[in-house]
Amino acid sequence: MYEALYRKYRPKTFDEVVGQEYITETLKNQVRTGRLSHAYLFIGTRGTGKTTCARILAKAVNCEHPVDGNPCNECASCRGIESGSVMDVVELDAASNNGVDDVRMLREEAIFSPTTVRKRVYIIDEVHMLSKPAFNALLKILEEPPQHLMFILATTELNKVLPTILSRCQRHSFRRLDSETIARRLAWVAGQEGIGLEEDAARLLGRMADGGMRDGLSLLDQCASRETVTVETVMHSMGLAGATRTLSLVSSAADGDVSSALEQYEALWQDGKEPAGLLGELSSLFRDVLLLRLAPENGRNLISGAYGEESLRSVPLSSSEIIRCLNIIQKYQASMVTAASPRLQGELCMIELCSRPGPAETPVAAAPAPGKPEKHPAPAPVRHAPPASPLSAEVAPAPPAEKAAPEPENPVPEPEKPVPVPAPEPSPSAPEDDAAWQAILDDLSGKIIFGTYILMTDPGNVTGALVGNELILRVRPGFETAMITTADNINKIRQSACAVTGKAVTVRVEELTPKPASVNEDKLAQLGQFGNVTIR
Repeated sequence: MYEALYRKYRPKTFDEVVGQEYITETLKNQVRTGRLSHAYLFIGTRGTGKTTCARILAKAVNCEHPVDGNPCNECASCRGIESGSVMDVVELDAASNNGVDDVRMLREEAIFSPTTVRKRVYIIDEVHMLSKPAFNALLKILEEPPQHLMFILATTELNKVLPTILSRCQRHSFRRLDSETIARRLAWVAGQEGIGLEEDAARLLGRMADGGMRDGLSLLDQCASRETVTVETVMHSMGLAGATRTLSLVSSAADGDVSSALEQYEALWQDGKEPAGLLGELSSLFRDVLLLRLAPENGRNLISGAYGEESLRSVPLSSSEIIRCLNIIQKYQASMVTAASPRLQGELCMIELCSRPGPAETPVAAAPAPGKPEKHPAPAPVRHAPPASPLSAEVAPAPPAEKAAPEPENPVPEPEKPVPVPAPEPSPSAPEDDAAWQAILDDLSGKIIFGTYILMTDPGNVTGALVGNELILRVRPGFETAMITTADNINKIRQSACAVTGKAVTVRVEELTPKPASVNEDKLAQLGQFGNVTIR
């Protein structure tokens, strides 16, 4: 019977575990010296070796002839634990045994001494799935276990484990494996199995494994039906679009060509490419472009390697536009989880990627109904300013005199006309120092969140000017204002301004576009220029 690669090549000693040396060395030293904890908690993402190390530790503490902290895998205890015939080493799945009754039964069995080995070991996988009553039932025996008892808990979600459990366990955090480590392991396994695995294909599988060795071996198992596993084989087996077609799609989005983008998306759909996988490739491409553009030296070590540097540098989008595209893709990736039509979500994503944000469009008036004349608004009356020179005032003809009305016996006094108060003249201020803003931006690099810093470097979003001891930030209203004007960011901007100028500087935030006056205020301002008009 065929055995899956991830089961066949599961490590049997600590030395065979790849990428977690700092954890395996600690466990080996504890086994060698006998300074073992009664409870361990292994934390990490899927496929990083948590359950594997728990099984190796269970064998090592019961091994009759340990070798430098590793189990010998030859004695009766090691062979029995490996085959599952030793009843004193129990592996439980908390996802399906998460009730309080399950834990009470475990607690009742745990007090008995082991029959064939030195220690009774309980490995509880996905321990975060236990209910709160089950955690409380486990707490007492976890706090004061018998000498023959050991618990090894494993979880992918540390935040769901109760603090009372965390404080009674020795914690070890398993990190994600880098793609090169996974690729080397896959090449070794392929050599053992006689699979022709090309180097570029191994690297692609390593990146697709997303830090998990088990996922990488499963992907290799899926592609191993061919005589030689190439990059094209991996693309076809995984339903990926490939670097060339993804770059072509990004080029259409950068040009704003909606028709071309939708045609390419339809062709990829017909070829069996999944919309979620395609958006994932687009997200990876935009990420590589952004990292290589903003960190030219160190970015080479951070990019995925699926695209050449020349291709990444040829993407004609600014940094702020790339960030906008990444936000759009992430929005539609999240909506695909619950959407009834992932294909439609992908098409909407293509349309939004091709669009460019601009000024608000002027609403178009509705066309008149047939047979009805089109109504045009009457032109606004033209107001003429009063004559500027005294000469023109004398030449202008006086209006015809009206017949005076008889005065009443008790005349009502006319209200006094308000005397217009002249507006205060603006106080002189120091000239604006625009050059200091660039120096402040350079000092802010690496001190604030990466995405916020990119927005601040775009003059279309933010401009800064130093006026005396005050730094004026003019920010475009909307999303950018919310990101930049947080209390923490303003404090960091003020500190950089003080460091650059060498004096105490305050920060004031304004909008780039001043708020237009309302229609009523504009009309009142026009009426106020006539002396015979009183505004109350």
